[in-house]
Amino acid sequence: MNVNKVLDAKGLSCPMPIVKTKKEMTALEPGQVMEVQATDKGSTADIKAWAQSTGNHYLGTVEDGDTLKHYLRKATEEEEKVEAKHPHVTDLGDLQEKIKGNEEITILDVREPAEFAFGHIPGAVNIPLGELENRFEELDKNKEVHIICRTGNRSDLAAQKLAGKGYPNVRNVVPGMAEWKGQLNQSH
Repeated sequence: MNVNKVLDAKGLSCPMPIVKTKKEMTALEPGQVMEVQATDKGSTADIKAWAQSTGNHYLGTVEDGDTLKHYLRKATEEEEKVEAKHPHVTDLGDLQEKIKGNEEITILDVREPAEFAFGHIPGAVNIPLGELENRFEELDKNKEVHIICRTGNRSDLAAQKLAGKGYPNVRNVVPGMAEWKGQLNQSH
């Protein structure tokens, strides 16, 4: 495959592969293809969801040893969308208050299983972003769903997906587990 730009994001974890991809994508001309090389297993779902939300084209991913090579085509002006953000946001303090008040909510952690195992909010459900499309029915539509990831990027994309599936009470939790000061469970 002919590519116009190769981006090395190996060794970086979420959200850095997406942050670098966004920056480099602005330098491409519409129709040009970029190869993003990453080692973060969650990057496939992240890049796919980001491309979908911006109108850019996710062409596919090729595994080359430990490296994932993601291929993206920059959208033309007609195809490009303003990057959407989920409008309903909850901060970590509000989430802690809901937990302390024993409110009937679902906490959905969309990080990868390894990230979840090293520390998650007690009672949180783990459905990685890349599996959400096939597993969203595991969540109760009648409950408030608070979605969390490491920084708020993957959870934003997940919140948009669930809202699009008809979930009426979806909240993106920001800034995410990177700044969570509450109780943690570990399962590793």
